[in-house]
This record gives sequence, structure tokens and C-alpha cells, in this order.
Amino acid sequence: MIWVAALIGYLLGSISFSFIIAKRVAGIDIRQHGSGNAGATNTLRVLGKGAGILVLLLDALKGIVAVGLASLIADGNATAVALAGLAAILGHNWPVFFGFRGGKGVATTVGVIASLSFFVFIWAVVVTVIVIFLTRYVSLGSLVFFTLAPILMFIHGDPGPYVLTTLAIAALGFVRHHENIARLIKGTENKLGASK
Repeated sequence: MIWVAALIGYLLGSISFSFIIAKRVAGIDIRQHGSGNAGATNTLRVLGKGAGILVLLLDALKGIVAVGLASLIADGNATAVALAGLAAILGHNWPVFFGFRGGKGVATTVGVIASLSFFVFIWAVVVTVIVIFLTRYVSLGSLVFFTLAPILMFIHGDPGPYVLTTLAIAALGFVRHHENIARLIKGTENKLGASK
């Protein structure tokens, strides 16, 4: 059942709401506009707040549903639940339904972490929001969230599979944000609210 849960998580994650909403609202492939990323931040920049917030919520919901279904299917098995969450993020990043070209998995990660440990979710989000508010760098806030999640999981005493999975998610998040990291170092990263 562990692999069944992971497969379901991956297929759920592969539903690219950014792509679908951009097609419906503007008739465009979101991956050919803005940063080229099929995620909430690029949707916000290209299509505005309404579409961006909707994508954010739906992408987070993918992570929540993947973890919830895995818990039901595998009777709460921590490994199955954690792997289903990781698989949902992998599906978002490399969606089978959309040519394996997806987003960076931030919103889906938020949904997964919220489902695995609400304590970790609250504290990581609070710090992340403060970082974004002070710097206006969404990418920096995302990296902070990725970093804090496994640390807080460990401190909070969450199950080992959760800690290991959030470590893997953090590593994946840094890999997916390597271009953002380079721009942050150079001082050329786009700020939230800056002109296109």
C-alpha cells in the first residue's frame, strides 16, 4: 500500500492548476510567460492576484489530499504518508500530464507540511512570511521554509519518516531554486510587486 499511496500522490501532484487556470483565463501556456514556471508566483505575476491566490490554494490542496488519502489507504503508516507527500511534490515539479514541465513545488510542499505537522507548518510559515515581507523575495522565503521544515520536525519529535522526507523535500527545493539562488547572490532576483 505504500507504493499505491505514493503513486496516487504523484498523480495528484501532476495536476498543474497553474497551466489549467492560465489556459482557461487567458488562453496561454503559463510556462511560456514570466519566469516560465508553472506555479503560484509566476501565475501571480502574469495573471494577477486572483489567479495567483487560487493556484496557491489548489496546489497546497494537492499536498493535503495526497497525505490524507495515504493515511486512509495505509492506515496511518508514517512511511506511506510521508512518501505520498513527497510524491505529490515530485508530481507538481515533473507532471506526467504536462510533459514533465511543472513548478518548483513550494505551495504543494506547504500543503504537505501542514498535513504532516501543523506545529511545524505554523512556525515555518510565520518566519517565511516575515522574511518575504522584509525582503520582498518570494524565493528567499521559500528557501527559508524548506530549511526550517526538517529542523522543526526534528525538534518537535515528529516520526522519523517525516523528518527524512522533509530533508529530501528541502534538498529538492534548493535544487529547483538554483537559478533563484544565483540571482539572489548577484542581487538580480525579482522582488514581489516589482514591475515586470
